Amino acid sequence: MCVAAGAPAGGVPDTIEQRVAACTSCHGAQGRGLRDGASAPRIAGQPAAYLALQLRYFQSGQRKDDTMRYITKPLTPDYAKEIAGYFASQTMAVDAGRPSPSAGELAQRGAQIVLKGDPSRGVPPCASCHGSRLAGREPLIPGLADLSSNYLKSQFAQWRSHARAADRPYCMSVVANRMSEAEIDAAVQWLADRRPGDVPSTDAVGGREPPLPEWCVMDEAGAGL
Repeated sequence: MCVAAGAPAGGVPDTIEQRVAACTSCHGAQGRGLRDGASAPRIAGQPAAYLALQLRYFQSGQRKDDTMRYITKPLTPDYAKEIAGYFASQTMAVDAGRPSPSAGELAQRGAQIVLKGDPSRGVPPCASCHGSRLAGREPLIPGLADLSSNYLKSQFAQWRSHARAADRPYCMSVVANRMSEAEIDAAVQWLADRRPGDVPSTDAVGGREPPLPEWCVMDEAGAGL
């Protein structure tokens, strides 16, 4: 995410909207993302702690992106938290003009991987960590709905090559490397077709998510896309 490094100068009102203008120039209005973007995903509505952690990763170079590292370099921890909190409070766009989710064999395979996993390959369902409706889980697991296929595909490639890393656990690298290219393509396409809120609930009971799989229990680090 692109982040303004300080308060605007010269009589411009010092509002949070003005201070995140560098972010929204890449990530779209209110951080809602660009549908074809590979490097500027939706950040609106993602968990605040996850967003703050990714800023720290970009700042240190642990997550690699030259533009993001340059822009985040001067951020203080408090300012990063303020920016993260702003975007976490925003809502995802409701795109009434988007085509209905695709059907067919590829979509069915994608739904299987995302919602049920593939136990024969040791691939857990995405929903087991990212939430029954793929909306993310506090504090550090992001939502997967309403992200572009280009962005999702690029993140799978980075996890597989170890170009992207988390401190602990490193489960996304393990999962991505257990998946075939065909499985990744199917999962990415199914995810990219989802409108906010149209993911069928899987295991949530009474509005509560089931416990995270043991390998995804986190300390201050993060996991996921």
